Amino acid sequence: MKLLALESSTDLFTAALFLDGRVVEREGARGLPHSEIALPLVQALLDGQGTALAELDGIAFGAGPGAFTGLRLACSMAQGLAVGAGLPVLGIASLEALALGAGDGLVYASVDARMNEVYSAAYRVCGASIETVVAPVVTAPSQAPLPPGEGWLGCGSGFAAYGAALAARLGLSMVRVDGLARPRAGDLLRLAAPRFARGEGADAALAAPLYVRDKVAQTTVERLAAGGKA
Repeated sequence: MKLLALESSTDLFTAALFLDGRVVEREGARGLPHSEIALPLVQALLDGQGTALAELDGIAFGAGPGAFTGLRLACSMAQGLAVGAGLPVLGIASLEALALGAGDGLVYASVDARMNEVYSAAYRVCGASIETVVAPVVTAPSQAPLPPGEGWLGCGSGFAAYGAALAARLGLSMVRVDGLARPRAGDLLRLAAPRFARGEGADAALAAPLYVRDKVAQTTVERLAAGGKA
């Protein structure tokens, strides 16, 4: 099986190929708009592995939650490539990929949602399988959902942006935090491969991001109330 994955739900863009069990991933240059680097990076990835788009069996993309622009980019790019090559697509929750990248155990994934909020979810990870303990939600850091028990590993940009507030909220349930972790396309593929094998790929026209929050910006009054600038 040969698959392509695209992940652009955060400030990091990655693309990866699954080639009969082997995963090859490329990372986009930081600081540049995803829209500028995405297609050239994917083409370079395919060329570097001597693989054509038509040889793939499917395309996975990071469905979110995450940055609205990034989610739309990954989804529309997956759709465009898939339609042209007649391939099925599959959206994978970006927080699941983030948690999978943290390794086995109890993983609390939290991503900066801007507007003084975070996207958070909790998972139990074992190898390439993942079980949802707390489904993805968007909240203020001080109201992030509490995972059951202790021994949780925290990961994601939410901890970098709102570390103090999340620490106060989650308390002793956390044993370690990695605020630099980001969802990556290689981890999307680890989740997507068995799902494609089970026939879960869908028509490209049905692909859609997982927004969780539909509001993309605050009003001036809301920004001021949250301590921001007009």
